[in-house]
Amino acid sequence: MIQIEQLTKRYGKMEALKGVSLSIEKGTVFGFVGPNGAGKSTTMSILATLLEPTSGKAYVGGFDVIKHPREVRKLIGYMPDFFGVYDYLTAEEYLDFYGANYDIPPEERKAIIPQLLELVNLSHKRDAYVDSLSRGMKQRLGLARCLVHNPEVLILDEPASGLDPRARIELREILKELRDMGKTIIISSHILPELAEMCDVIGVIEEGNLVAFGKVEEIYARMQEKRVLRIRLLDRVDEAMARLREVPTVAGVTREGNWVVVGFSGDDADQAKLLRDLTVNDFPVAAFNEAQGDLEEIFLEITKGVGS
Repeated sequence: MIQIEQLTKRYGKMEALKGVSLSIEKGTVFGFVGPNGAGKSTTMSILATLLEPTSGKAYVGGFDVIKHPREVRKLIGYMPDFFGVYDYLTAEEYLDFYGANYDIPPEERKAIIPQLLELVNLSHKRDAYVDSLSRGMKQRLGLARCLVHNPEVLILDEPASGLDPRARIELREILKELRDMGKTIIISSHILPELAEMCDVIGVIEEGNLVAFGKVEEIYARMQEKRVLRIRLLDRVDEAMARLREVPTVAGVTREGNWVVVGFSGDDADQAKLLRDLTVNDFPVAAFNEAQGDLEEIFLEITKGVGS
């Protein structure tokens, strides 16, 4: 659905993008991770046909963003990190205005707008003026505006920026609904945990370079030297720890209450064998899982030394 090939963008002597290439399949939720100024907004502005690259190519739905901008705009809904609203319109009038800009007939707009307001949980604010809405409500209204022409692709630049915890949760739930509807979504953030639950694939960008791209678990697996297993026992914890220390693939064992934390260098088959050994020897295992690294750990690890 989205293809970027050796994309560069220069502002004078400053190079904002340095040969970025990536491919995003249809129906994917792609998280664009990186600090402020890394190149996220520049890339998204190019995809939204608002900015021309210095060199390289970008395609949305097979259309070149430079040669066929009108076709691209029909396919996308773009939500910038800062966007203006018409304060003296009601929420319903605001969506009607943008629907008219997309040449949606009046009768069709009358049917679509209530559905959009319901999707973003603003049905009760349909007659409220935009300037009376909270920041979180304005963000959700902006998201509804992106959806007025039913685009296949959503490009959301820092949509949760400045929102309080409740508003972030509400926005995340709406994005999950859109993902379930099959939308291709590009969402950027410098606040990593908010992307972890909703993204299928992430790209980490630093100083204009794409330093990592792939599924979160795949990236974490590549950078991990060993797995960390967590085992909770009802009793006999010390005996289990002694047993685990005898296993060749165990690199270290520590205790946290009734939990045993195991540094593990084996594969899935070795992990299954370890669990089987514990249960065969009647150790009362109540829980067994593999600890997962979060996006913050991934980002700090894979950008180590960048820019130094």
